[in-house]
Amino acid sequence: MRRRSLLAAGAAALTPVRRARAQADPVDVLLVLAVDVSRSVDDDEARLQREGYRAAVSDPQVVEAIRGGMIGAIGLAYVEWAGAEYQRLVLPWMRVSGAGEARAWSEKLAEAPRASLSWTSISGGLDFSRQVLAEAPFDATRRVIDVSGDGVNNSGGPVELARDRLVAEGVTINGLPIVNDRPTFGRMPPIPLDEYYRDSVIGGAGAFVVVAEDFQSFGNAVKRKLIREIAALDGPTIA
Repeated sequence: MRRRSLLAAGAAALTPVRRARAQADPVDVLLVLAVDVSRSVDDDEARLQREGYRAAVSDPQVVEAIRGGMIGAIGLAYVEWAGAEYQRLVLPWMRVSGAGEARAWSEKLAEAPRASLSWTSISGGLDFSRQVLAEAPFDATRRVIDVSGDGVNNSGGPVELARDRLVAEGVTINGLPIVNDRPTFGRMPPIPLDEYYRDSVIGGAGAFVVVAEDFQSFGNAVKRKLIREIAALDGPTIA
């Protein structure tokens, strides 16, 4: 399958995340929302994920956290990923600094088409998000990838290597594991998913995990996670 990517043909090599940006608008944080759309996520669950992000980004408390930063704005991009050959930039970078822009972002996400493919490549999602960060049109001192999913890495390269590349470049990776009692390809995760995310996925300064106990509680988990990420709040590694 031809790799779906924002990269132009022939530019397969990953470039460093930090690059010169001429007169880029400043934001407090560059935040990539990297969302699992593998086949273990059914249509209803995919809808709940989308609705959770839409509601969270436009929530008054999240908007307050955005406005409370030194600059009062964030850069936001939304990525979906599945197996090693599928990653997609659903919503490109948008500068969000208030309620109106947050609502506009949420409306754009509602209109975006959804897809679902086999396998779960967290490593592929991280590598793709790394390139999305490299192409951000804004400048920030903090860069964060927010990974949500309901399974372990079972496709592509080792997730730990992808994580370590990003951490070495100063990027923080936070996790939002979704507890799902359905096996993936006939197998349950070898360890609890929150522990797997803690040990193998998250990394960088202040990295943490917020657990969604099921898809129904996903929206509240996203909201708590976004507030903590945007405001750079301290807290437990697993919350």
